[in-house]
Amino acid sequence: MSIDLEDYRELLEDLGDHAAEVMASAWQDAVRTFSRQGLQAYYLEGARTLQNLGRGSEPVVAFIQEAPSVARELGEDAVRDLLEAVARLTSRTSGAVVSLVIATSPVAARRLNDPTLFGHYLNLLDTLVAQAPRGIRPMLEHLDVLLTHLTLGGLRRWALWGAKVHGRDFKAQVAYFGLETPESRSVFQKERRGTLFVDVHRRLNMYLRALWGRDFFLRPTSGDFESREGIRPFIDGFTIHVPDAYDAHAGVDGLKIYRAATAHAAAHVVHSRSPMPGGDPGGLTGMLIGLMEDARVEALAMAAFPGLRQIWAPLHTTTPADGDGVTALLGRTARALLDPDYADDHAFVTRAREAFAAREGNLERHGLAWELGHELAPHFPGGDRFHAVHDRIPVLYRDDNRYLWSLGTGEGAQRVDFLQAPQERIQVSLMEMVNELDVPGAGDDAQQILILSTEFFRDSEDTSLNQQEGRPPVSLPYHYPEWDYQMQLERPHWCTLLERRPGKGDPAVVDAVVDKYRPLVSRLKYLIEALQPQGMQRHRRQPEGDELDLNALVEAMVDQRSGRQPDPRVYIRNERRVRDLSVLVLIDLSESTNDTVHGTDSTVLELAREATTLLAGAMDRIGDPFALHGFDSDGRHDVEYFRFKDFDEPYDEQARARLAGMRGQLSTRMGTAIRHAGQLLRQRPTRKKLLLLITDGEPSDTDVRDPQYLRQDAHHAVEEMARLGVDTFCLSLDPHADDYVERIFGPRGYRVVDHVERLPETLPMLYAGLTR
Repeated sequence: MSIDLEDYRELLEDLGDHAAEVMASAWQDAVRTFSRQGLQAYYLEGARTLQNLGRGSEPVVAFIQEAPSVARELGEDAVRDLLEAVARLTSRTSGAVVSLVIATSPVAARRLNDPTLFGHYLNLLDTLVAQAPRGIRPMLEHLDVLLTHLTLGGLRRWALWGAKVHGRDFKAQVAYFGLETPESRSVFQKERRGTLFVDVHRRLNMYLRALWGRDFFLRPTSGDFESREGIRPFIDGFTIHVPDAYDAHAGVDGLKIYRAATAHAAAHVVHSRSPMPGGDPGGLTGMLIGLMEDARVEALAMAAFPGLRQIWAPLHTTTPADGDGVTALLGRTARALLDPDYADDHAFVTRAREAFAAREGNLERHGLAWELGHELAPHFPGGDRFHAVHDRIPVLYRDDNRYLWSLGTGEGAQRVDFLQAPQERIQVSLMEMVNELDVPGAGDDAQQILILSTEFFRDSEDTSLNQQEGRPPVSLPYHYPEWDYQMQLERPHWCTLLERRPGKGDPAVVDAVVDKYRPLVSRLKYLIEALQPQGMQRHRRQPEGDELDLNALVEAMVDQRSGRQPDPRVYIRNERRVRDLSVLVLIDLSESTNDTVHGTDSTVLELAREATTLLAGAMDRIGDPFALHGFDSDGRHDVEYFRFKDFDEPYDEQARARLAGMRGQLSTRMGTAIRHAGQLLRQRPTRKKLLLLITDGEPSDTDVRDPQYLRQDAHHAVEEMARLGVDTFCLSLDPHADDYVERIFGPRGYRVVDHVERLPETLPMLYAGLTR
């Protein structure tokens, strides 16, 4: 039985209008991420729980937007852990901090990459609320920076150090956790690690799959809460656990250490498939059995992939100079069994090497390590000095061999919960859609969703199937970064943009614009003829070209014989004039566009519609490919984007009806809209790409108080688009825009229209100048 959001109308009413709208926007993403049980128990009931906590709508909206991302990264249980943590924090901190905890949870989930570590991270937040209540908010605002360079253990030590030192100084807490003080940055640098698992785990998975042609489950561990030592790798059931960070060691960088550790553990999974003949004898004998099993699986792996020796050998650094202690002698023996070029004349090392070499033809036998361990243990010098805690095999990449003793016992046979297969969205043809149209019981949570690139109309019907069902197409959410000028870093995946279908109005409203501005249309006719492609043009008197200009050549010869300096420009250059550009007109549809222009009866939105109509008619007659889009926003979670006309659509009655139906509402998160429009323009095959933005004010939104924040982000978005080959030009209708518009778009990237009522005649002329 499918789940339909309309079945939860009572819940939507409890959430309030804004949260309900966000829920409707995020529903498709949630359905594709959660299982049926998780969608009800964690997502829907979780939103209701947060609403009942009485901290306002912001935590609820943040949860609706971010919970699918957390579930996608770590599974549904991580969402349950998040809800439990938020419930604990609600009674001890403000709603703004609770919202920030939820909003940054995808960052923590993505960087920690493990449900257990994510749970430890939530416990850390619980501790900090009690010990450093004013520091948790600035820490969350810098969380991506912190987790990019620190492990969870490093973050914990950095945070608890600041809480201990500044426990009673609230201003100092804010400065420390905001990375503003020298001691904060000093401790941060001290805790930085070389290579984090989260940055390389995909490469490691591909590396292991390339070697053995199968998948291995890798998970990070964080045992370094109190020190930087961490814990050794280990294998538990079907999962290989490795430290969440490696520093360079013995001249080997962290990535190579990760490759060595995962390749060794994978060799155990592949070749250590049967239990030992007996249980773990413990002590030195158990250690030697593990050492011999390590040598056995590595020898088998190197027989198939000889290059593995180059990865493992540099990490064996123990030499005779390290002495004859138990740990040193174990390390020397391990190195001798791996590296045939290693010279060591110690009696035990020689005995171990000879015993292993004598059985090289029988390495596939699983009881081999058991026999060798018991055979060599009586000959180990100083075996009575062995200490189970302090003595170990000093090879950084090798695991602790607990896997050997759990085989066949049921211990460590961790159950692997495979998530439900992700929902598949398939582009189909018209006939495929017709054949599969009526599927009983299908809903939003179906395993496969068929997508037709155009609207579907039944025979002799004027309305599409989507319109009949009352369900307009829902776009996937687009996540874009946002520039924080105070941190001088981008907040990744910070804003969510949703493409919405614009409502339709009466196309006669747009058609009436042509009658209203008929004199202007007549003047535009001559302008259009001047802008249209002229085919092949001949340019005379050129310094270089395709053929000689006889008139210029004769004049040059006359000048030369007269003793004057001849003009060297004696060529004709043939040039093919083609207008190779794409234009996207992006209209600000914020609430302020509903204001009436002083001295007229028209609103800013109506004038913008009239100007866009005249410009669209001009571009359509010229033949330039163009698109007409609009945007507004209601916080970073809900940036709405409307497509009135796309590049591949004709400028017909349908497009004019959508233009007639556009309306002003909400706020202006300009940077996100610029990034999305720029990405659409980048897909165009033309040489020149122009983004023409029409706005009546500066960037602003409901969740931003700092007026410079969104200005700086918009400027950063314009620079980003310029690097991608998209030119951005702003036509501002704000008479006070000179105070900020140049800092966003540059000295030549804007024009301020002081008399808004002249916009309809200004915009087409401006376009002609920009594209000439």
